[in-house]
Amino acid sequence: MSKEYVTKIQNAYRITGTRVSLDSVVYAFLNGQSPESIVDSFPSLTLEQVYGAIAFYLANRAAIDDYLRQGEEEFAALSQKLREANPLLYQKLLTHKKNRAA
Repeated sequence: MSKEYVTKIQNAYRITGTRVSLDSVVYAFLNGQSPESIVDSFPSLTLEQVYGAIAFYLANRAAIDDYLRQGEEEFAALSQKLREANPLLYQKLLTHKKNRAA
């Protein structure tokens, strides 16, 4: 008997039965977080679901890496578009971010 831990809904991968994106789990995993710490970050997930999502990623690594790369490109393009549409707001946000880091 096998379980499906990842579901694709409207071109987005989700952990089956949750609203948590596969992206979130994969990025946490790639950043070195343990499955247990991922569960701590996403309390709606079980340890089994996290391991299942990681196994799905590893079994489909090339396709999921392409999917993640496409998402990053879309985010970068949208960010650029927003910067161009409202440069004053962007500059204020950037200044605020720099001040908080100092």
